[in-house]
Amino acid sequence: MTVIVQKYGGTSVGTVERIKAVAARIQRTVAAGHQVVAVVSAMGHTTDELVKLAADITDNPSRREMDMLLSTGEQVSISLLSMALQAIGQPAVSMTGAQVGIVTESHHSRARILEIDPERLRRQLDSGNVVVVAGFQGIAPNQETDHFEITTLGRGGSDTSAVGLAAALKAECCEIYTDVPGVLTTDPRLVPEAQIMPAITCDEMLELASLGASVLHPRAVEIARNYGVRLVVRSSWTDDPGTQVTSATVGDRPLVGMEIARPVDGVQLDADQAKVTLLHVPDRPGIAAQLFRGIGEHGVSVDLIIQSVHEGSSNDISFTVGRNDQEQAEAASRQLLSDLGGELLPGGEVAKVSVSGVGIVGRPEVLAKVFRTLADAGVNLQLISTSEVKVSCVIDAADRETAIAALCQAFEIEASAVNAAVALGSEDEPPVRGVALDRNQARLAILAVPDRPGMAARIFETLAQRQISVDMIVQSQRSRDLNGVACRDICCTLAREDAVQAQSLLEALQSELGFGAVLVQPDVAKLSIVGAGMAHQSGVAAQMFAELAAAGINIEMIATSEIKTCCVIAEDRAIEALQRIHQVFGLAGERAITVPA
Repeated sequence: MTVIVQKYGGTSVGTVERIKAVAARIQRTVAAGHQVVAVVSAMGHTTDELVKLAADITDNPSRREMDMLLSTGEQVSISLLSMALQAIGQPAVSMTGAQVGIVTESHHSRARILEIDPERLRRQLDSGNVVVVAGFQGIAPNQETDHFEITTLGRGGSDTSAVGLAAALKAECCEIYTDVPGVLTTDPRLVPEAQIMPAITCDEMLELASLGASVLHPRAVEIARNYGVRLVVRSSWTDDPGTQVTSATVGDRPLVGMEIARPVDGVQLDADQAKVTLLHVPDRPGIAAQLFRGIGEHGVSVDLIIQSVHEGSSNDISFTVGRNDQEQAEAASRQLLSDLGGELLPGGEVAKVSVSGVGIVGRPEVLAKVFRTLADAGVNLQLISTSEVKVSCVIDAADRETAIAALCQAFEIEASAVNAAVALGSEDEPPVRGVALDRNQARLAILAVPDRPGMAARIFETLAQRQISVDMIVQSQRSRDLNGVACRDICCTLAREDAVQAQSLLEALQSELGFGAVLVQPDVAKLSIVGAGMAHQSGVAAQMFAELAAAGINIEMIATSEIKTCCVIAEDRAIEALQRIHQVFGLAGERAITVPA
C-alpha cells in the first residue's frame, strides 16, 4: 500500500463539523487503498489565543515556555480528529511530534528539523491505523540535562512537518489542504481574477513563496525539492484536483540533517557572457521598456538585468547577453542613447559564476560565504544577482578559474558539478507562471563603497550575523573617485522590520570600511514575475517594463534571475502595478476566487 501524507490547517479543523468532514475525507482516502498520515494544525485561532494568554501574564515570556504552551494547541486537534475517525469506524491513533521521532535543533520557537525516525509511524500504519500527527513541533536533546525539550518549528511549521514526514516515509505524495483551491497566479484579495495553476515547479514555488505567496512555506518546499516529494495543494472544502508542485527525481538522501544539510549543491560557470552598461540614463518611466524592447527586436536574449539606485535624475542599467550577441546589444543601446543621452560603457570580457541550492536567500550566511570566498581569492564582483535558489556573480573573465576553484572548495562541491546544467522550464511552458507583490519591503543603500574585493563580503557578513536576509543586491556600475579611491554604491532590499537594525549595524562599519552614508527608503514595494519558461523567450522583462511605463510607474531598481524578474517601485502604486502586470501576461480568468477572511 502507498502512503499519503495529508496536512490540514487550522481553519480546516476549526470546528467540530469541520473535524468530522476531515475525518470523512481521510476515510475515503483509506478506502481507496492508501495508508494515511494526517498532520494537523491547532484549531482555528487557538495559537493566537494562546499567545494572547501569555501576553496577559508577561511582556517577555521565555521561548521555552512559549513552546510548551503553543504545542498544546495541536494536541487538542489530533485527539479530536482521532476520536472522529474512530467514531466512524476508522482505526486511528494520535501522536505528538516527539512520539513520531521529529528531532530538531534546540532553538525554541524556530527550530529546524535535524532528522526523522519513521519506524514507529510505519508500525502504526502497518497495523491498520491512520496516524494523526501534531504539526509544528518536535523534540530537541538538551545537552545540559540529558533530557529532551519540546520545540516548535515556527511559521509554516505544520507544512514543514508534513513534507518532512512524507520524505521520511517516501510517501506517494503530500497533500496540503488549505482555504484556497490551489496555488494561485497572485493574491486573490488584490486581484479577484487570479486563477489556479494546474502545476508549478518547486523552483518556481520557492520564488513565489519567498516573495510572499503564503499558501506554502519556503521551508516545506525546500524539503520537497531536496527529497523529490510530490506536493498537491488542494481546498479543504472541495474535491477539485488543486495544484501539483513538481520536483526533479532525486536519489536516496539521508534523513539526518534534513533541514541543515548543505544548502549549496552545485557550482556553475558560464563563460559565454558579455556585459553591457548604460550610464546616466534618464530616471523616468519607460526607459527600461524602450531599451529592452529594442534589444528584443534585434533577436537578442538578455540574461541578468541590474538597475542600480538612482543618483539625481539618472540611473545606470547593466545587463548580460551571450558573447555573440554583444555587438547587436550595444548597437541597440547606442540607438537609445542617441535619443536620450547617456554613455555606453565598454563591458570587457566577463564570466558568470553561480552557486545553486535550496533556500539560499533565506540563509544569509550562505550569501555572505559566497562573497567572502571570492574576496579571499582576490576576485572582484561586477554584478550580483540573487534568487531563492541561486546566487550569481559577474566577474572578470580572467578570474573565472580562480573563482570556480574557490567556490567548489568552500562549499565542498566536486569538480564534476562545475558547468552542471541548470534545470529550467521547457519552451512549451508559459513565460510567466505567477506574479507576486511584497509590500513589506525597504531599500537599503550603502553609498561610496570602496571598489575592491571584500567590501560586499564584509557588509553582508555583518547582516548575516544577525540573521538579516537581503534580496535584490545591486552594485552600481558608475565608479566615482572620492579622495583618490574608486567607489561604487551597493543597494539591496530587505524586510521592512529589519531595515533600522541593518542601517545601525552598517553605520558602525563606516569608519572601518570607509564608505559613505547608509540610507533607508521604507516606502517601496517589490513586484516580481516568476516562470521557468521565461528563460526560453526574449522580451518578457521588456513587456513587464512597458506595462509599468504605460501606467506612469517608475522603476527604481531591477534585478533578474533565469526564472524571475523583480522591480522595486513606489508602495503607493503597488497594487495597481500588480493588477496591470497580472492582466498583461494573460493570467486573469473569468471566475473570481473567494478566499475566506
